[in-house]
Amino acid sequence: MAIIRTVRLGMLHVAVAITFVLINGVLNRVMIHDLGILATVVAVLVVLPYLLSPLQVWVGQHSDTHPIGGYRRTPYIALGLLLCIGGAALTPHVALLMARSSVPGVLLGLLAFGAWGIGYNLAVVGYLSLASDLSEERYRSRTIAIMWFMMIVSIIVTAIVTGRALAQYTPELLVSVFNWAALIALGIGALGLAGLEPKMPRRERAATDALEPSAGGDPSHAQSRVSQRAALRVVLSNPQARSFFLYLILLLAAILGQDILLEPYGAQQFGMTVQQTTQLTATWGGATLIALLLQGLLLSRWLSKKAGALLGALIATAGLLLIAASGIADAQALFVPGVFALGFGTGIATSTNLGLMLDMTTPEQVGLFIGAWGVADALARGVGMLLGGVVRDIVTAASGSASSGYISVFLIEAIMLAASLLLLRRVNVRAFRSTQPTLTELVALAGDA
Repeated sequence: MAIIRTVRLGMLHVAVAITFVLINGVLNRVMIHDLGILATVVAVLVVLPYLLSPLQVWVGQHSDTHPIGGYRRTPYIALGLLLCIGGAALTPHVALLMARSSVPGVLLGLLAFGAWGIGYNLAVVGYLSLASDLSEERYRSRTIAIMWFMMIVSIIVTAIVTGRALAQYTPELLVSVFNWAALIALGIGALGLAGLEPKMPRRERAATDALEPSAGGDPSHAQSRVSQRAALRVVLSNPQARSFFLYLILLLAAILGQDILLEPYGAQQFGMTVQQTTQLTATWGGATLIALLLQGLLLSRWLSKKAGALLGALIATAGLLLIAASGIADAQALFVPGVFALGFGTGIATSTNLGLMLDMTTPEQVGLFIGAWGVADALARGVGMLLGGVVRDIVTAASGSASSGYISVFLIEAIMLAASLLLLRRVNVRAFRSTQPTLTELVALAGDA
């Protein structure tokens, strides 16, 4: 696969990543610390989009067999980018409205964060499926490494630029920064997507069209719906797929659940400014980038993917424990190294687990399985962030100490991360592929259902 095509795939990832920095690296701190909105409310708004994550399975499988205008992935990616970026641009307006009038603000928040989340689901399953379509199996690890390298660099750059732009925070400046970032993300996404996916040949399109259910009472339409349900049942009934699904949820909930809390924690515990807390995202991203490079250039030569996933999880656990210890000892000197360790462990875990994710697919069912693992990622973010917000508020209310609320969350996440490794031991790619039915077998199962 040409390197320029891989870079353009990475640009799609960058466009989505910019919106995450805006919401999880800037807006979360402003909403919780500066506007005084409960962390639970913020968590609910941030995780609400992830409730729609089952869309990824449907969109992934639907795009496998239902091209639009001769393109399997491009239309879904384009719509996803528009919703994701547009929704993110509206979120600061919602946050400021919530501070003045909670009910209208929450209602509009459901729309803005919902659009962002739906767009995220459409875009992610689309460009990951496209990455799999365009890359040979032996080059997939390189493709993923380049895409994630670009994403992490964009996170660092976005965090640094937005942090400096918000050095003198005002609501008007917050809206302006979000608007400019959204325009830049839209431009990057458009440049990456235009002409990236080759148009299907007429003969292949005609064959695909012939397989689509016709209008009216064609029984093949019912069979199409049944085969989709049967495919999902078979995925979940595969012990290896089920273990990997649960492992991803537990691991990612622990690693990513702190996304909405690190910045307000730094502000609450150590009196850090908006600029300083936004730089935490750059610290985390820098550590992740170093780990990705180390994993790709050195560690991957000696460590299997499962061993790398284990190492990454252990380092991330140490980072969460350091972050919790910084609050217990009221020592800022432990906080930033803890964030660095968390990012470093996340980088190794991300690289190795993405490799495992692409291995846990079959050639005929790429969209379906990418969608399933996308659901695990989305559910994990949702569960982790919601758990973090709720626990933080409950413990804070019970103890009268905001610090205790944050520390409790970080300790619980460290325990979850350690527990995920028990599930990792049960994952076996070879066993997965030997027991997973082919698409033809799934259709036969659907006919028998």
